[in-house]
Amino acid sequence: MSHPVTTSTQVSFPAGAVEGRSTVLSVEPLPAGGYAVVTAETPFHPLDHSWPDQPADTGTLGGVAVRDCVTGAVGPEGTLLLGTDIPVRRGEEGWAWLVVHITDEPVAVGAEVELRVDAERRAALSAAHTGCHLLALALNEALAPRWRKDPGRTDALGHPDFDSLAMDSSRMDVNASTDTYRIGKSLRKKGFTADDLAAELPALTEAVNARLAAWVAADAPVRVEAPGPELTARRRWACDLPEGNASIFCGGTHLHHLGELAALSTELRLNEDGSELVAVTTPKRR
Repeated sequence: MSHPVTTSTQVSFPAGAVEGRSTVLSVEPLPAGGYAVVTAETPFHPLDHSWPDQPADTGTLGGVAVRDCVTGAVGPEGTLLLGTDIPVRRGEEGWAWLVVHITDEPVAVGAEVELRVDAERRAALSAAHTGCHLLALALNEALAPRWRKDPGRTDALGHPDFDSLAMDSSRMDVNASTDTYRIGKSLRKKGFTADDLAAELPALTEAVNARLAAWVAADAPVRVEAPGPELTARRRWACDLPEGNASIFCGGTHLHHLGELAALSTELRLNEDGSELVAVTTPKRR
């Protein structure tokens, strides 16, 4: 039997919404237990299966606990697929892209329900995600003198985009973001020099943290720019920093202004052979 949902979920989390009302479109039991619940609209942010940096929201749907939230998709064959079982790229034509709420109890199809996100958890994850993007820009600036040639990619502030070129993984939790960078042959071929990086790490960390502190003090406004309400809309994080408007493609959630932070700092660690740089960036909310 074909899945009843054929249009993508409308989402309100990019604007910071943590509650809303919507109609339940489908409820399916899951093989491992629990239920996959799809609504027409939702404020819940699901885990992105293709770049799982920000964990899913939790909360309630119609009074029932939502313990997880994942990305789902329904293709031409009409089967609901979840997360890494989805065989096509996000936004593939002919597919409906869905926010799937995972519950332990069923709810009635056709019912209008209230959706409530755990606002404290969301705020903590948003702070970590905003901090992650600021770290990227500050690190790019601090490492700019280490490029012997133009790598062909710059960030929104005009610095060589080390963050994008060297990124291996990025993960957030309610306490911090952890970004792991690979410093290998391909990065060196693009012009990056890692000579004496270990010795310079304390000064590099100090420079990055000074820039982060200045940005927090500036209380710059933050927003997520979205061309439409669909889950598949290609959204941008944008922040009006003193140096200019900065933007990064991003599907997550964020603060509304940097003054929501009391502090933001990073710890940089280089592994023994110098091939991996890890930045753990910790926001302190007011």
